[in-house]
Amino acid sequence: MNKPIQLLSLILILMGGFAGSAQAEMSKVGEQAIIKAGEIMFQYRCRSCHSDDMSHPSYGPPLKNVFGRKAGSVPGFNYSQDLIGSGIIWNEKELRAWIADNKSVMPGTRMRHVGIMDKAEQDFLLGYLKHISK
Repeated sequence: MNKPIQLLSLILILMGGFAGSAQAEMSKVGEQAIIKAGEIMFQYRCRSCHSDDMSHPSYGPPLKNVFGRKAGSVPGFNYSQDLIGSGIIWNEKELRAWIADNKSVMPGTRMRHVGIMDKAEQDFLLGYLKHISK
């Protein structure tokens, strides 16, 4: 097993029941663990198409500063007209639904996606996306 997967496995075991709303009561170290787990999840689930840095081009739009951003609004990307006109502002609820099943959120989206149904994995990704949206 490679080192990032081992680290993620350890974080998942240690953080088991602490994802989601419990994050507000978490220590600084716990918050850092969530962010690190989310970064690892991002590397394995999102990086092939998305960057977490606005200055690095990628196939899909960068996800840095995604929280609070209007869907379909990053210049230079070929979004579907439905997504551009959706009025979606990316927040935790919208992103969680998108991460789980973007094809149900936006039929006809151009984004190929494998749904991430595990709530802990979603929590880790959302924690990381929040962190890179500050």
